[in-house]
Amino acid sequence: MALGNHSTIGNFVLLGLSADPQIQALLFVLFLGIYILTLMGNLWMLLVIRTDPQLHTPMYFFLSHLSFLDFCFSSATVPKLLENLLSQRKTISVGGCLAQVFFVFEFGGTEACLLSAMAYDRYVAICHPLHYGQMMSNQLCKGLVWGSWGLGFLDAFINALLAMNLDFCEDDSIPHFSCELPSLFPLSCSSITTNFIVLLCSSVLHALGTCLLIIVSYACIVSTILSITSSSGRGKAFSTCSSHLTAVLLYYGSAFLRYLMPTSGSPLELIFSVQYNVITPLVNPLIYSLKNNEVKAAVRRTLKKYLQLTNHTQAVMCK
Repeated sequence: MALGNHSTIGNFVLLGLSADPQIQALLFVLFLGIYILTLMGNLWMLLVIRTDPQLHTPMYFFLSHLSFLDFCFSSATVPKLLENLLSQRKTISVGGCLAQVFFVFEFGGTEACLLSAMAYDRYVAICHPLHYGQMMSNQLCKGLVWGSWGLGFLDAFINALLAMNLDFCEDDSIPHFSCELPSLFPLSCSSITTNFIVLLCSSVLHALGTCLLIIVSYACIVSTILSITSSSGRGKAFSTCSSHLTAVLLYYGSAFLRYLMPTSGSPLELIFSVQYNVITPLVNPLIYSLKNNEVKAAVRRTLKKYLQLTNHTQAVMCK
């Protein structure tokens, strides 16, 4: 189905975060720094998990996929944002806009599912520690990860496919720095009833389904922790899931605040969107590295190996 047959305009204009050139220059430097740190942080987390045998466990298997997702999630929106901050014509093609809609749906939906899978992993680790290895088998972990990717793809594919049938005419301005499906509905001159119903149903099922799994898992976790008699035991049990709980609150909190607000391009809406699309992928590696002793120890081991390899290479070259 050719996209051109359904669109009377070829490009959208992304109004972005500010129209002031001086502010745009400052924002470019800021978001470029954030993007570089996001890529480095998540790639570093992937490297540490892959090279350290002590992190080859189900928890860190999920965390490696979360880091890859954050890498992709940030790359779906930030490069275009940086381009538009330096450009006079802040346009994006209709096809490019729909592609961005698809990838935001795909990576966002997959991350929600993955966080619920990680909650189940923490539930098994705390509530059934003696059967952890048996219950969290390699086959199950892979099934949960690929199931998360599959559900995210299905959700994104259905919504993006329906969006391709919309007619866009007259107004081509999006009061946002990226293309998101709710921002496209006001620009359509054809009926959006079906699109809105499908978006609402898929979002509710996806969000509530994953939220319910997380809430049930943590209800069981809290019940188990409270039953532990020693305070040191309770603290140790809670520390094993504090990083994940922080990531869940940050992701779902910013997502709900972003999508429960009406699409208006207000400063508050843009702030929540920046937190959801830009800040969350940046801070997830920090949360898991600063609050997790195993990751910090693995980082030190990896740095030590790197320094030893560098010194050995320099010694060989000197000879």
